[in-house]
Amino acid sequence: MSDIPLPPQIKSLPCWTGSPKGVPLHGGLSNEIWKVTDDAGTHVVRLGQDYPFHHVNRTREAMISRAAHAAGFGPAVLFTAPGVMVTQFVTAKTLHSADLCVDPARIGRLLRAFHIDMPAHIRGEATLFWVFHVIRDYARTLIAGHSPYTPDLPGYLAHAADWEAAQVPLPIIFGHNDLLPANILDDEQQLWLIDYEYAGFSTALFDLAGAASNAGMTHLESDALLHSYFGTAPNPALHRAFAAMQCASLLREAMWAMVSEIHLNAPGVDYRAYAKQNINRLTAASALYRAHYG
Repeated sequence: MSDIPLPPQIKSLPCWTGSPKGVPLHGGLSNEIWKVTDDAGTHVVRLGQDYPFHHVNRTREAMISRAAHAAGFGPAVLFTAPGVMVTQFVTAKTLHSADLCVDPARIGRLLRAFHIDMPAHIRGEATLFWVFHVIRDYARTLIAGHSPYTPDLPGYLAHAADWEAAQVPLPIIFGHNDLLPANILDDEQQLWLIDYEYAGFSTALFDLAGAASNAGMTHLESDALLHSYFGTAPNPALHRAFAAMQCASLLREAMWAMVSEIHLNAPGVDYRAYAKQNINRLTAASALYRAHYG
């Protein structure tokens, strides 16, 4: 792809060495992303404001991104300013669903290391991510925004309450909380995690369930993921909590798209189609959950 003129917001940043050139990177669902090269090397520039409706705070995201680099999981943060973050460009493959399913144990090991190692590098106020709170808050945002999905919300909230009741006590960890396959990179030496907008103290099951549900893992693949993470086969209560959390993960992703349809306008992103895609996956996962657990 040929270089195209950089937006003034990027070109005028004081961090460049020489004259920067760049191309837009596609695939982001909420931010504008550019690959920019200057005399010092190649970088990634992400443009994005605070999104209170998604509980996204860019100052917190920058801190966590720096912590992830210090812990060995994320690219170096080279520059930040309001609405802008410049990071190291990692030459690596962006993973797809099939990549996670081929070796779920590797993903389990990555997440366990991330959950254990990250808290030592986190600064400032502790931020909690609890998916069931997010779902309830998204419902309020959708009602206030007169969303066409409003009639469906009582049913979604009733299901979410059942899935929350199925959770089991686990240690608090520091989670990524946005385990889409595209947020994992593989440079053939290590796996990298990117995009820390939703990272915070959480339960391990949300990252595990997010990785499994977003990748469409089979029962056997999910079991390999859990066994790798916990070091043993899950007991029935943990298995049920994990299955419920997969449903919650898909509902959160669908409701994220519903809220984004009201508040965001990223180029080339069809939020309604993305919501429908996740609703369809949720319908299948929820039916499977009811078949097993009533």
